[in-house]
Amino acid sequence: MSLAIHPVSPRDPRAIALLTESHALMNALFPPEENHFLDIDALCCESITLFGAEECGELLGCAALARRDGYGEVKSMFVAPEARGIGVARRLLDRLERTAREEGFPLLRLETGDRLAAAVSLYEREGYRRRAAFGSYPESASSLFYEKPVEKPVRA
Repeated sequence: MSLAIHPVSPRDPRAIALLTESHALMNALFPPEENHFLDIDALCCESITLFGAEECGELLGCAALARRDGYGEVKSMFVAPEARGIGVARRLLDRLERTAREEGFPLLRLETGDRLAAAVSLYEREGYRRRAAFGSYPESASSLFYEKPVEKPVRA
């Protein structure tokens, strides 16, 4: 697979299509007060970079790195249904982790929904550990919170 992971504009029509599909899924699974996705305008903020996973001109997935005070946050992770199960999400997550590490963030945090079994499985398999709510997130019945250290290991 010749998958390229690179920054993409949230206003790219391919990104809009993926994000619209992601938002529709979240709205179908969770009540409005338990949805914490960022809209297109919010993703255009200077402190957020949206990465796209592209193959042959087709955007197969996306994920954003939001720069917070003292940590990076994974946002807007979504893979097109036809591209699931082939490592797109893992590759996007690897890119977010590498970028956060290069920018000096000690850890990544994220919020996901309890009904998103594939996402939960990915995050746990990749070393993310459960934690309490963080930032402005309220505790809720459907939210799961995770974090993972990403700073470079100190060599002896």
